[in-house]
Amino acid sequence: MAKIIYTHTDEAPLLATYSFLPIISAYARTAGVEVETRDISLAGRIISQFPERLTEEQRLDDALAELGDLAKRPEANIIKLPNVSASLPQLKAAIAELQSQGYDLPDYPESPQTDEEREARARYDKVKGSAVNPVLREGNSDRRAPASVKNYARSHPHSMGAWSSDSKTAVATMGARDFASHEKSVVLDSDDTLSIVLVGQDGETVLKDGLAVLAGEVVDATFMSAAALDEFLEAQVARAREEGVLFSAHLKATMMKVSDPIIFGHVVRAFLPEVFTQYGEQLAAAGLSANDGLGAILAGLDKVENGPEIKAAIEQGLSDGPALAMVDSDKGITNLHVPSDVIIDASMPAMIRTSGQMWNAEGKQQDTLAVIPDSSYAGVYAAVIDDCKAHGAFDPSTMGSVSNVGLMAKAAEEYGSHDKTFEIPSAGKVQVRNAAGDVLLEHDVEAGDIWRACQTKDEPIRDWVKLAVTRARATGNPAIFWLDEGRAHDANLITLVRRYLQDSDLVGDTDGLTIEIMAPAEATAYSLERIRRGEDTISVTGNVLRDYNTDLFPILELGTSAKMLSVVPLMNGGGLFETGAGGSAPKHVQQLVKENYLRWDSLGEFFALAASLEHLAGFADNARAKILSDTLDRATETFLNEDRSPGRRLGTIDNRGSHFYLALYWAEELASQTDDAELAAAFASLADTLRANEQKILDELLAVQGQPADIGGYYRPDEEKTNAVMRPSTTLNEALATL
Repeated sequence: MAKIIYTHTDEAPLLATYSFLPIISAYARTAGVEVETRDISLAGRIISQFPERLTEEQRLDDALAELGDLAKRPEANIIKLPNVSASLPQLKAAIAELQSQGYDLPDYPESPQTDEEREARARYDKVKGSAVNPVLREGNSDRRAPASVKNYARSHPHSMGAWSSDSKTAVATMGARDFASHEKSVVLDSDDTLSIVLVGQDGETVLKDGLAVLAGEVVDATFMSAAALDEFLEAQVARAREEGVLFSAHLKATMMKVSDPIIFGHVVRAFLPEVFTQYGEQLAAAGLSANDGLGAILAGLDKVENGPEIKAAIEQGLSDGPALAMVDSDKGITNLHVPSDVIIDASMPAMIRTSGQMWNAEGKQQDTLAVIPDSSYAGVYAAVIDDCKAHGAFDPSTMGSVSNVGLMAKAAEEYGSHDKTFEIPSAGKVQVRNAAGDVLLEHDVEAGDIWRACQTKDEPIRDWVKLAVTRARATGNPAIFWLDEGRAHDANLITLVRRYLQDSDLVGDTDGLTIEIMAPAEATAYSLERIRRGEDTISVTGNVLRDYNTDLFPILELGTSAKMLSVVPLMNGGGLFETGAGGSAPKHVQQLVKENYLRWDSLGEFFALAASLEHLAGFADNARAKILSDTLDRATETFLNEDRSPGRRLGTIDNRGSHFYLALYWAEELASQTDDAELAAAFASLADTLRANEQKILDELLAVQGQPADIGGYYRPDEEKTNAVMRPSTTLNEALATL
């Protein structure tokens, strides 16, 4: 039987699920649609890795592996909410919380010495970083703003900061001796097995072997020079001080879980050079690493003999350096405190939206030097900043849209988020060899350099090109492949894209369609010109730019990336329906715990559910599922027009109130539809009850605001406590139970 799998994830989306899923289940059950859940949260993934250490009651199946298998089958219908892509500090925090809840889990072995520790480290590394998405994404990405959201944004434009042509805000990037400049790429002629070997003065060290590749697969290799990185960062610290702007680093230590924490550590050391010159060995001996951020170091100084002395040196270093961009001015949390606090695809668009400024230590906005070490995609953000300086802020009431078709199927890679990224231990040559021992790719490296290899299979590339043409045909909008012929990876993709665009059996007739290939900075400028004319464009990108663009443009257009429709047509016929971008909103959880108010906007869940129901209706020939989908679409449009999204302050409706209004409008649409009289009758009473008790339900929901909320855990909340917090309206709960 066809069914919908709704994922339990983390943080704000997980809390929202406790409120929204009972509504989904009640409505779907009445229409004969089965909805099941699977736990792919960070805590759930950790628990599933250690069944032999846990009681039978504590054990969890590996739901992620199960869904990975399902995603390859035509009956797949998965609604995937945002999850934590765990940095090492987040992983350690989750382990500690689970241990405090009685789970017999080992500590994360920083430097494993025994076989048992190495095994534990390997299991934990499976859940670190962006572990979920590559498993589930057995298709390429189609992300766009639904018409209802775009229309709402135009009629209710969000605030935009004013730009000045004399703004000092700028992007700083290496441009040489980085990942972009060192990249080499090859397309495999036949199936093979590769190895990655470091050839040094003392012989060969195998970094990775048994790497299976398929014929037609694109394999890349590149590295970033640690020495060049340090020179660059030192210069940017000095530049920020001289220009009187905030210093900010923009990385993605969650997705790029190997490379970017290392780069982040270089940034911390470059900002506090005297601290690490004097105390670096002592900090390392205490297990305090710059890679984990300044916050982790400060928190661990109480275990260091002269901790107060080191703390004073850090404070002096912060005072002597340029002003730092702040994550939380009130709490003194800087841009360098936690590697996972500043995620480039969210932080850069937010900065651009607010006049190109970030917050300083006094809680005021200030022009900023945005430091993006690798130059692969830094030019995209630089192009937007240049455009804003020249033409001013964008106008959400008139601007066009940039949707995205993203290459991501079968773990398509072009970044350091996988097991082929290494911090080089000693000077030598890193070689990628085939099974015959032939060297396919080679780099001369020094100790401390960050080297990585990436793979992109041919089948996903073909599907990506097909999806791009399909969207261009469906919309009439230009489809622009963001590929740079000067970059080795992109050059190989360009050859394949041009070949597949000529394959009429794959893409059909492309006459009359505008399909172009442009380097990312050029494609950005082209798209911005169209945006200012109110015209729409499709960006067709690799996996990193898919991630960046589906935050950048929606945040400028809509004020948030959480309102995107995100469909992944799985290559074997199923569907993965993601609830838009927007991350997992840890600050929202903190607010809920502090004052029982959840700002998370579930609009993305509404869109994903409607698309999921529509897909199920077609696959299972379920007419009632189609009615559910159509009525949900209409209810969502009413929801937007009536402005029922969560407010920003106490006393307004929060996430729970927004769910009530969605339930009300959906019930009314179902009761008034004429395609299925029995279904209409089933919802008529509920619609009347919800409408008649609107004020009573709102009073019950508002009554709990302003008080602390106990959910029994951050990474693994207590189910009973969280249900009580997220479903505080007895009237609403009893009404749903009547279905």
